[in-house]
Amino acid sequence: MKKPIKTIDEKEAIITEYLTGRTTFRKLGAKYGIDFRMINSWVMEYQGRNLKSSQPSAPEPAKEPPMITDVNELQKEVRRLQLHNKLLNAIIDIAEDELNIDIRKKSGTKQ
Repeated sequence: MKKPIKTIDEKEAIITEYLTGRTTFRKLGAKYGIDFRMINSWVMEYQGRNLKSSQPSAPEPAKEPPMITDVNELQKEVRRLQLHNKLLNAIIDIAEDELNIDIRKKSGTKQ
């Protein structure tokens, strides 16, 4: 087993080698004689992500899109979603015809 990495330059070289996308944490760990989880933590720290935060944080509320208050905008959105639904149904119909299989669930069937 090789000596453990001690300098910042050596850590940065390993992080750079991983971020080039040519190798995995496990391969780098075997190459440098370091636990791959340590390399993973270095990369996460470098990218600004904490694996384990020191303080438990409350879950952030989901950000919802701003509400539309104009009736015309609502009608346009409803029309757009109706067209999207028609498109999806047409795609399912074509797939059922070409593949000769039932994709839609039949109501009242038992599994």
